[in-house]
Formats: sequence, C-alpha cells, structure tokens
Amino acid sequence: MHDLLRVVADAQPQVVGALAATLRLSVLAKLLLATLLGGAIGLEREMAGKPAGLRTNILICVGAALFMQLSIDVAEIGFSADGHPFGDTTRIAAQIVSGIGFLGAGAILHGEGAVVGLTTAATIWVVAAVGAAVGAGAYVDALGTTILIMLVLIGLRPLERRLLAKRRRVHATLRVKPGMPFETYDELIQGNGVHIFARRTFEHDTDRTFELELIGATKQFDVICDMLRTRKDVISITTD
Repeated sequence: MHDLLRVVADAQPQVVGALAATLRLSVLAKLLLATLLGGAIGLEREMAGKPAGLRTNILICVGAALFMQLSIDVAEIGFSADGHPFGDTTRIAAQIVSGIGFLGAGAILHGEGAVVGLTTAATIWVVAAVGAAVGAGAYVDALGTTILIMLVLIGLRPLERRLLAKRRRVHATLRVKPGMPFETYDELIQGNGVHIFARRTFEHDTDRTFELELIGATKQFDVICDMLRTRKDVISITTD
C-alpha cells in the first residue's frame, strides 16, 4: 500500500503536466491576461464615451494575443535537419499590424473640415500591440505598456482640455482687390498656426471676398488680422 501511494505521488506531477499540456493552460492564461489588459484600457474608453469601448478593446487584445500564439505554434510544427523551423514566426504576426490599420481607419471620421477619432484609432492600434506582446510571452512589456497607455489617456486629459480651451473656431470675411489669388493669404494664415478647414470665394465687381472657417489660438487671430490690414491689396478683414 505504501509503495502504491509512492507511485501515485511520483506520477502526480507528470499527470498534472500532461493535463496542463492537453488543456494548454498557458495559452488560456495568456488570453486571460490579454482580457484584463485590454479591459483596463477599454474601460477608460467606455467611461470617456468613445465608440471603441470595453468589449471592442478586449476583443482586439485577445485576438492579437491568439494570433501571436498561433504564429509561434505554426512555426514550431516542423524543423529542418539543422534545427531551423519550417515556418516563419513573423508571418501571421505581421498581419496584425496591417490588419488592425483597417479597423483603426474606420474609427476616423471627417466632418465639417475637422478630423475626429484619431485617439480611438491610435488606441486600437496600441491595444493590438499589447495583445501581441502577451501572445509572445513578453508580459512585463505588455503590462508596462498598458500602464503607460492609461497614464496618457487619463493623466494627460486635463492638459489636453486646457490646450483646447485656448483654441477656438471663428468665421472670417476677407475682402481683397479683384483678381488676388488666395494662396497669398493662405501662406500667411497657416504660417501663423491657424488652420483653414473651409473656404468659399465670391467674385464682385469691386472686390474678391473669401469666407473662411478658421481654427486656432485666440491671440493668433489678432496677429493675423493686424498683418492682413497692413497689406495694400486687402480691403477689409472681419471675424465673428
């Protein structure tokens, strides 16, 4: 009886190891970690009211981790006589980078001359990188990157709001002498840090009028108006 117990005790680690290998518990652990890291970032995005929220970021992170694991597994299916794997560990993993770009591009919207969704697209891209790191077994890298992402998304938000508060959108009416090309004024305006996202041109007998929609820092509007008023080809410039 004592010998039987000893045999069972000696066999127990082998049984546990075989069971773990069969169930691929290490892979499941990776996917669970990817779920936690992707969920942490996704929760912040969800609370911020962004379209790519909790579930989206979890799925991206888990999918990238699984693809990375499959990339490693496929490459290790067979080895040549000199010990090199028949497969390429980078082939499937490389498609994560290009494939996730299409998903990120879909999150970027253009409306009224403004571009929105860039942060969401960048978050999708970096969450995929976190998932790939988990799949490759780079756990410290994945955890450190997640912490940095959270610091950027949460810690820099107050600073971003203060910076945006100093920028505003204005409508400007620029009247110049007939025949004057807009390129002359475009260089002056954008050269002083103000973005032109909409422009309409009206031809009159006595002048050429440009209706402009501008975004920039408040103080820069005053600088640009003063510079335009000093030009002899400018009849008037008004903002509202």
